[in-house]
Amino acid sequence: MRALVQTRFGGPEAMSLRHIPDPAAGPRDVLVRVRACGLNRLDILQRRGPAVLPRFRLPHIAGMDVAGHVEAVGAEVRGLATGDRVVIDPTHGCGTCPRCEAGDPGNCPELRVVGGNVAGGFAEYVAVPARLVHLVPEHVALDEVAALPSAWGTAWHATLAVGQVSAGEVVVVQAAASAVSIAAVQLAKRAGAKVVAVAGNDAKLALAGELGADLLLRNDSDVVAAVRGYTDGEGADIALDHVGAATWNSSLNSLRAGGRLVMFGNTGGDEVTFSLANVYHRGLRLLGSGAYTEADFAAMLAAYYAGGLRVVRSAEFGLDELPAAFAAAESREAIGKVLVRP
Repeated sequence: MRALVQTRFGGPEAMSLRHIPDPAAGPRDVLVRVRACGLNRLDILQRRGPAVLPRFRLPHIAGMDVAGHVEAVGAEVRGLATGDRVVIDPTHGCGTCPRCEAGDPGNCPELRVVGGNVAGGFAEYVAVPARLVHLVPEHVALDEVAALPSAWGTAWHATLAVGQVSAGEVVVVQAAASAVSIAAVQLAKRAGAKVVAVAGNDAKLALAGELGADLLLRNDSDVVAAVRGYTDGEGADIALDHVGAATWNSSLNSLRAGGRLVMFGNTGGDEVTFSLANVYHRGLRLLGSGAYTEADFAAMLAAYYAGGLRVVRSAEFGLDELPAAFAAAESREAIGKVLVRP
Protein backbone atom coordinates (compact mmCIF):
# COMPACT_ATOMS: atom_id res chain seq x y z
CA MET A 1 0.00 0.00 0.00
CA ARG A 2 0.98 3.67 -0.24
CA ALA A 3 1.63 5.44 3.05
CA LEU A 4 3.17 8.66 4.32
CA VAL A 5 6.05 7.43 6.46
CA GLN A 6 7.82 9.69 8.95
CA THR A 7 11.48 8.73 9.36
CA ARG A 8 12.82 11.75 11.28
CA PHE A 9 11.77 15.02 12.90
CA GLY A 10 11.48 18.28 11.01
CA GLY A 11 9.36 19.89 8.31
CA PRO A 12 7.12 18.10 5.80
CA GLU A 13 10.26 16.56 4.29
CA ALA A 14 10.43 14.35 7.42
CA MET A 15 7.64 12.31 5.80
CA SER A 16 7.73 10.65 2.41
CA LEU A 17 5.27 8.67 0.32
CA ARG A 18 6.32 5.02 0.22
CA HIS A 19 5.05 1.63 -0.82
CA ILE A 20 4.97 -0.69 2.20
CA PRO A 21 3.25 -4.02 2.94
CA ASP A 22 -0.47 -3.91 3.73
CA PRO A 23 -1.24 -4.31 7.45
CA ALA A 24 -2.94 -7.53 8.49
CA ALA A 25 -5.98 -7.82 10.75
CA GLY A 26 -5.51 -10.06 13.78
CA PRO A 27 -8.35 -12.23 15.11
CA ARG A 28 -9.91 -9.29 17.04
CA ASP A 29 -9.00 -6.60 14.53
CA VAL A 30 -10.58 -4.86 11.57
CA LEU A 31 -8.74 -3.79 8.43
CA VAL A 32 -10.12 -0.47 7.16
CA ARG A 33 -9.58 0.96 3.70
CA VAL A 34 -9.06 4.67 4.39
CA ARG A 35 -11.28 7.10 2.49
CA ALA A 36 -10.41 10.25 4.44
CA CYS A 37 -8.24 11.16 7.41
CA GLY A 38 -8.20 14.40 9.39
CA LEU A 39 -4.91 16.19 9.99
CA ASN A 40 -4.48 17.17 13.65
CA ARG A 41 -2.14 19.40 15.60
CA LEU A 42 -0.60 16.31 17.18
CA ASP A 43 0.49 15.20 13.70
CA ILE A 44 2.28 18.54 13.30
CA LEU A 45 3.90 18.51 16.74
CA GLN A 46 5.20 14.96 16.42
CA ARG A 47 6.48 15.63 12.92
CA ARG A 48 8.45 18.60 14.24
CA GLY A 49 9.66 16.69 17.31
CA PRO A 50 10.28 15.76 19.98
CA ALA A 51 7.54 13.18 20.32
CA VAL A 52 4.58 14.13 22.50
CA LEU A 53 3.18 10.67 23.20
CA PRO A 54 5.08 7.95 25.05
CA ARG A 55 6.12 4.89 23.04
CA PHE A 56 6.30 6.91 19.82
CA ARG A 57 8.79 5.28 17.50
CA LEU A 58 10.20 6.04 14.06
CA PRO A 59 9.37 5.12 11.37
CA HIS A 60 5.78 6.20 11.99
CA ILE A 61 2.52 6.66 10.05
CA ALA A 62 0.48 9.57 11.44
CA GLY A 63 -3.23 10.31 10.98
CA MET A 64 -5.63 9.96 13.91
CA ASP A 65 -9.07 10.64 12.45
CA VAL A 66 -9.91 7.82 10.06
CA ALA A 67 -13.09 7.07 8.12
CA GLY A 68 -13.44 4.41 5.46
CA HIS A 69 -14.79 0.99 4.53
CA VAL A 70 -14.16 -2.34 6.24
CA GLU A 71 -11.83 -4.38 4.06
CA ALA A 72 -11.50 -7.45 6.29
CA VAL A 73 -12.45 -8.61 9.77
CA GLY A 74 -10.69 -10.95 12.18
CA ALA A 75 -12.09 -14.38 12.96
CA GLU A 76 -13.37 -13.34 16.39
CA VAL A 77 -15.03 -10.06 15.29
CA ARG A 78 -18.80 -9.80 15.38
CA GLY A 79 -21.12 -7.04 14.22
CA LEU A 80 -18.91 -5.75 11.41
CA ALA A 81 -18.64 -6.95 7.82
CA THR A 82 -16.69 -6.24 4.68
CA GLY A 83 -17.96 -3.06 3.02
CA ASP A 84 -19.32 -1.43 6.18
CA ARG A 85 -18.87 2.34 6.38
CA VAL A 86 -16.96 3.11 9.57
CA VAL A 87 -15.12 5.70 11.64
CA ILE A 88 -12.34 4.90 14.11
CA ASP A 89 -11.99 6.09 17.70
CA PRO A 90 -8.21 6.68 17.79
CA THR A 91 -7.80 6.28 21.56
CA HIS A 92 -7.29 2.83 23.01
CA GLY A 93 -5.41 1.25 25.85
CA CYS A 94 -4.32 -2.20 26.94
CA GLY A 95 -7.95 -3.32 27.30
CA THR A 96 -7.46 -5.03 30.65
CA CYS A 97 -6.40 -2.41 33.25
CA PRO A 98 -8.97 -0.77 35.58
CA ARG A 99 -9.03 2.38 33.45
CA CYS A 100 -9.77 0.45 30.28
CA GLU A 101 -12.38 -1.69 31.98
CA ALA A 102 -14.07 1.55 33.13
CA GLY A 103 -14.23 2.81 29.53
CA ASP A 104 -11.46 5.36 30.09
CA PRO A 105 -8.62 4.18 27.81
CA GLY A 106 -7.24 7.70 27.47
CA ASN A 107 -5.82 7.36 30.98
CA CYS A 108 -4.49 3.83 30.50
CA PRO A 109 -0.80 3.59 31.51
CA GLU A 110 -0.23 1.76 28.22
CA LEU A 111 -2.06 4.37 26.14
CA ARG A 112 -2.09 3.77 22.40
CA VAL A 113 -3.34 6.30 19.88
CA VAL A 114 -4.00 5.42 16.25
CA GLY A 115 -1.75 7.77 14.30
CA GLY A 116 -0.17 8.96 17.56
CA ASN A 117 2.07 6.11 18.68
CA VAL A 118 0.77 3.28 16.47
CA ALA A 119 0.25 3.32 12.71
CA GLY A 120 -2.50 5.67 11.57
CA GLY A 121 -4.56 6.79 8.62
CA PHE A 122 -2.13 8.58 6.31
CA ALA A 123 -2.14 5.39 4.30
CA GLU A 124 -4.41 3.31 2.11
CA TYR A 125 -5.17 0.84 4.93
CA VAL A 126 -5.06 0.73 8.71
CA ALA A 127 -5.65 -2.21 11.05
CA VAL A 128 -7.20 -1.50 14.46
CA PRO A 129 -8.93 -3.40 17.29
CA ALA A 130 -12.58 -3.98 16.43
CA ARG A 131 -13.79 -2.18 19.58
CA LEU A 132 -12.51 1.10 18.11
CA VAL A 133 -14.63 0.81 14.97
CA HIS A 134 -18.04 2.53 14.79
CA LEU A 135 -20.59 2.21 12.00
CA VAL A 136 -21.48 5.30 9.96
CA PRO A 137 -25.07 5.64 8.71
CA GLU A 138 -25.69 6.11 5.00
CA HIS A 139 -26.92 9.70 5.37
CA VAL A 140 -23.55 10.87 6.77
CA ALA A 141 -20.66 11.34 4.33
CA LEU A 142 -17.34 9.74 5.20
CA ASP A 143 -15.45 12.97 4.64
CA GLU A 144 -17.72 14.58 7.25
CA VAL A 145 -17.16 11.89 9.83
CA ALA A 146 -13.38 11.97 9.30
CA ALA A 147 -13.46 15.45 10.84
CA LEU A 148 -15.11 14.23 14.04
CA PRO A 149 -13.00 11.88 16.20
CA SER A 150 -10.31 13.93 17.94
CA ALA A 151 -11.83 17.41 17.78
CA TRP A 152 -15.42 16.48 18.53
CA GLY A 153 -14.57 13.80 21.10
CA THR A 154 -12.40 16.33 22.94
CA ALA A 155 -15.01 19.09 22.66
CA TRP A 156 -17.81 16.82 23.88
CA HIS A 157 -15.83 15.81 26.95
CA ALA A 158 -14.72 19.38 27.77
CA THR A 159 -18.07 21.05 27.13
CA LEU A 160 -20.56 18.53 28.46
CA ALA A 161 -18.81 15.93 30.64
CA VAL A 162 -16.37 18.23 32.46
CA GLY A 163 -17.80 21.71 31.90
CA GLN A 164 -21.39 20.50 32.29
CA VAL A 165 -22.66 23.43 30.27
CA SER A 166 -26.39 23.88 30.80
CA ALA A 167 -29.27 25.96 29.49
CA GLY A 168 -29.11 29.68 30.21
CA GLU A 169 -25.39 29.77 31.02
CA VAL A 170 -22.98 32.14 29.29
CA VAL A 171 -19.98 30.34 27.80
CA VAL A 172 -16.78 31.95 26.48
CA VAL A 173 -15.13 29.88 23.73
CA GLN A 174 -11.56 30.82 22.86
CA ALA A 175 -10.10 30.26 19.35
CA ALA A 176 -13.66 29.83 18.16
CA ALA A 177 -12.80 28.85 14.58
CA SER A 178 -10.45 25.98 15.42
CA ALA A 179 -11.82 22.50 14.76
CA VAL A 180 -12.33 21.71 18.45
CA SER A 181 -13.92 25.08 19.20
CA ILE A 182 -16.22 24.83 16.18
CA ALA A 183 -17.55 21.71 17.90
CA ALA A 184 -17.65 23.38 21.33
CA VAL A 185 -19.65 26.36 20.06
CA GLN A 186 -22.30 24.07 18.60
CA LEU A 187 -22.43 21.72 21.58
CA ALA A 188 -22.81 24.62 24.01
CA LYS A 189 -25.63 26.07 21.90
CA ARG A 190 -27.25 22.65 21.68
CA ALA A 191 -27.21 22.57 25.50
CA GLY A 192 -29.10 25.88 25.59
CA ALA A 193 -26.21 28.18 26.52
CA LYS A 194 -25.37 31.64 25.22
CA VAL A 195 -21.96 31.58 23.51
CA VAL A 196 -19.33 34.32 23.42
CA ALA A 197 -16.95 33.45 20.57
CA VAL A 198 -13.42 34.88 20.63
CA ALA A 199 -11.22 34.61 17.52
CA GLY A 200 -8.43 36.34 15.64
CA ASN A 201 -10.18 37.86 12.63
CA ASP A 202 -13.53 38.75 11.18
CA ALA A 203 -13.75 35.70 8.90
CA LYS A 204 -13.38 33.37 11.86
CA LEU A 205 -15.93 35.30 13.85
CA ALA A 206 -18.35 35.24 10.92
CA LEU A 207 -18.20 31.44 10.94
CA ALA A 208 -18.79 31.36 14.72
CA GLY A 209 -21.82 33.54 14.15
CA GLU A 210 -23.14 31.16 11.49
CA LEU A 211 -22.80 28.34 14.01
CA GLY A 212 -24.93 30.19 16.54
CA ALA A 213 -22.55 32.25 18.70
CA ASP A 214 -24.38 35.14 20.37
CA LEU A 215 -21.50 37.60 20.91
CA LEU A 216 -18.45 37.85 18.62
CA LEU A 217 -15.18 39.28 19.97
CA ARG A 218 -11.76 39.68 18.37
CA ASN A 219 -8.68 38.67 20.33
CA ASP A 220 -7.40 42.25 20.18
CA SER A 221 -10.53 43.67 21.83
CA ASP A 222 -11.10 44.08 25.57
CA VAL A 223 -12.65 40.64 25.96
CA VAL A 224 -13.15 40.90 29.73
CA ALA A 225 -14.96 44.24 29.53
CA ALA A 226 -17.14 43.02 26.66
CA VAL A 227 -18.14 39.84 28.51
CA ARG A 228 -18.97 41.78 31.67
CA GLY A 229 -20.99 44.26 29.65
CA TYR A 230 -22.89 41.43 27.98
CA THR A 231 -23.68 39.87 31.37
CA ASP A 232 -24.66 43.08 33.20
CA GLY A 233 -21.40 43.07 35.11
CA GLU A 234 -21.61 39.48 36.35
CA GLY A 235 -19.21 37.63 34.03
CA ALA A 236 -19.50 34.34 32.21
CA ASP A 237 -20.44 31.06 33.87
CA ILE A 238 -17.77 29.10 32.04
CA ALA A 239 -14.77 29.57 29.73
CA LEU A 240 -13.64 26.81 27.37
CA ASP A 241 -9.96 27.31 26.59
CA HIS A 242 -7.60 25.06 24.65
CA VAL A 243 -5.18 27.91 23.81
CA GLY A 244 -3.50 28.22 27.20
CA ALA A 245 -1.12 31.01 28.18
CA ALA A 246 -2.09 33.45 25.43
CA THR A 247 -5.75 33.56 26.50
CA TRP A 248 -5.46 32.58 30.18
CA ASN A 249 -6.06 36.04 31.64
CA SER A 250 -9.04 36.87 29.45
CA SER A 251 -10.62 33.49 30.18
CA LEU A 252 -10.05 33.65 33.94
CA ASN A 253 -11.02 37.29 34.36
CA SER A 254 -14.15 36.94 32.23
CA LEU A 255 -15.70 34.58 34.78
CA ARG A 256 -18.32 35.47 37.36
CA ALA A 257 -17.89 34.54 41.02
CA GLY A 258 -18.16 30.75 41.16
CA GLY A 259 -17.43 30.43 37.45
CA ARG A 260 -15.41 27.61 35.95
CA LEU A 261 -12.52 27.49 33.51
CA VAL A 262 -12.18 24.27 31.51
CA MET A 263 -8.66 23.77 30.17
CA PHE A 264 -8.07 21.28 27.38
CA GLY A 265 -5.01 22.45 25.47
CA ASN A 266 -1.91 24.63 25.46
CA THR A 267 -1.42 25.64 21.82
CA GLY A 268 -0.72 29.24 22.87
CA GLY A 269 1.76 28.47 25.63
CA ASP A 270 2.05 26.06 28.55
CA GLU A 271 2.95 28.10 31.62
CA VAL A 272 0.95 30.85 33.34
CA THR A 273 1.01 32.86 36.56
CA PHE A 274 -2.07 34.04 38.38
CA SER A 275 -3.29 35.32 41.73
CA LEU A 276 -4.39 32.54 44.05
CA ALA A 277 -6.47 35.07 45.94
CA ASN A 278 -8.33 35.99 42.76
CA VAL A 279 -9.26 32.34 42.33
CA TYR A 280 -10.13 31.28 45.88
CA HIS A 281 -11.83 34.51 46.99
CA ARG A 282 -14.09 34.39 43.93
CA GLY A 283 -14.68 30.65 44.25
CA LEU A 284 -13.47 29.92 40.72
CA ARG A 285 -13.07 26.33 39.59
CA LEU A 286 -10.13 25.37 37.38
CA LEU A 287 -10.95 22.13 35.57
CA GLY A 288 -8.51 20.09 33.53
CA SER A 289 -10.56 18.29 30.91
CA GLY A 290 -8.35 15.24 30.31
CA ALA A 291 -9.12 12.47 27.84
CA TYR A 292 -12.58 11.71 26.49
CA THR A 293 -14.10 8.33 27.33
CA GLU A 294 -15.60 5.60 25.16
CA ALA A 295 -19.04 6.74 26.31
CA ASP A 296 -18.24 10.34 25.30
CA PHE A 297 -17.19 9.20 21.85
CA ALA A 298 -20.30 7.09 21.29
CA ALA A 299 -22.60 9.88 22.56
CA MET A 300 -20.88 12.44 20.33
CA LEU A 301 -21.36 10.25 17.25
CA ALA A 302 -25.02 9.64 18.07
CA ALA A 303 -25.63 13.37 18.49
CA TYR A 304 -23.94 14.18 15.19
CA TYR A 305 -25.77 11.44 13.32
CA ALA A 306 -29.07 12.78 14.66
CA GLY A 307 -28.52 16.01 12.72
CA GLY A 308 -28.32 19.72 13.44
CA LEU A 309 -24.53 19.80 13.90
CA ARG A 310 -21.93 20.73 11.30
CA VAL A 311 -18.27 20.02 10.63
CA VAL A 312 -16.18 22.61 8.83
CA ARG A 313 -13.48 21.48 6.41
CA SER A 314 -10.92 24.00 5.25
CA ALA A 315 -9.24 21.92 2.52
CA GLU A 316 -8.62 18.40 1.18
CA PHE A 317 -5.38 16.95 -0.16
CA GLY A 318 -4.05 13.68 -1.50
CA LEU A 319 -1.24 11.68 0.08
CA ASP A 320 1.09 13.07 -2.58
CA GLU A 321 0.25 16.67 -1.59
CA LEU A 322 1.82 16.52 1.86
CA PRO A 323 3.62 19.92 1.95
CA ALA A 324 0.45 21.75 0.91
CA ALA A 325 -1.65 19.85 3.44
CA PHE A 326 0.66 20.73 6.32
CA ALA A 327 0.98 24.34 5.15
CA ALA A 328 -2.81 24.66 5.18
CA ALA A 329 -3.10 23.10 8.64
CA GLU A 330 -0.30 25.23 10.11
CA SER A 331 -1.63 28.50 8.68
CA ARG A 332 -3.11 30.89 11.23
CA GLU A 333 -5.77 31.64 8.63
CA ALA A 334 -7.04 28.05 8.52
CA ILE A 335 -10.65 27.58 9.56
CA GLY A 336 -11.77 24.05 10.38
CA LYS A 337 -10.26 20.69 9.54
CA VAL A 338 -7.78 19.72 6.82
CA LEU A 339 -8.48 16.27 5.34
CA VAL A 340 -6.07 13.89 3.62
CA ARG A 341 -7.31 11.32 1.11
CA PRO A 342 -5.31 8.27 -0.04
